[in-house]
Amino acid sequence: MIEVRRLGENDIAAFRAMNAIFAEVFDMPEDYAAAQPEDAYVSGWLADPNNIAILAVQEREPIGALAGFVLPKFEQARSELYIYDLAVAERARRRGVATAMIEEMRRIAREVGAWTVVVQADVFPEDEPARALYRKLAKEEIMAHHFDIAP
Repeated sequence: MIEVRRLGENDIAAFRAMNAIFAEVFDMPEDYAAAQPEDAYVSGWLADPNNIAILAVQEREPIGALAGFVLPKFEQARSELYIYDLAVAERARRRGVATAMIEEMRRIAREVGAWTVVVQADVFPEDEPARALYRKLAKEEIMAHHFDIAP
């Protein structure tokens, strides 16, 4: 059985497990594991209701992670939820883990009264399974580009 839950401010070890999944799946240990924030920072981040951390666990082993944000909008008095990172360990893929985490994000969206959940997907061929999942769940697909601009 897969357990999916939103992390709370005291879930520091689970937060670190979430980052370990991102480091492994994205092959980016320097971004997700090398410079871990202090426990007080993690606790504060998790306590902020606009930050969302979701962990999927099976038999006490973390197998999936989702990080996102509640984004209060300016053009109307409404919010949207943004899925920033979503990863499932290779050994746990094609078993509904990503769908279950997105369903938890949708539940949170209803809870906070958000009007939509947004996720961006890379266009690399290896990311086609993720795009197929998003297409299956989405009400609309919008083609866009993502640009990283240096500060």
